[in-house]
Amino acid sequence: MLDTLDKSILSYLQSDSKITTKELSVHLGLSATAVYERVRKMERKGIIEAYGVRINKKLVDLGFVVFCQIKLKEHRHEYLVKFEREVIKFKEVLECYNVSGDYDYLLKITVRDMEAYHQFLNDKLTYLDHIGSAHSTFIINEVKNTHAIEFK
Repeated sequence: MLDTLDKSILSYLQSDSKITTKELSVHLGLSATAVYERVRKMERKGIIEAYGVRINKKLVDLGFVVFCQIKLKEHRHEYLVKFEREVIKFKEVLECYNVSGDYDYLLKITVRDMEAYHQFLNDKLTYLDHIGSAHSTFIINEVKNTHAIEFK
């Protein structure tokens, strides 16, 4: 699916999404046109989904990170769909995964502090009538946080 050049392009883009086609071409020893065509092809195929910026959560006063495991009262399809529709609206929820095991969903939440999390939990999350339980895990120290995929 991906050859060595495509993987190299992806590696460079993951480390610096603002890198220019010209700069990529110099690093890879290809023409700018060839690099541009390869990038466009990966975008069209959906391999490259989006370009983004990583924000330092602490510097924007959202450094309190919580992983919250949610168990729904029932597992009927309409409960799952309703929960997902509602939870994606919450700006505090950065990520939401339907998971296997003791809980149904894993949420990554970022807020200002413990008080803000308490308010979010009481005023928004547990307000959803189909939640059976919520278990919170607070992040003490972030050891690794990346969305970059390494290619061998």
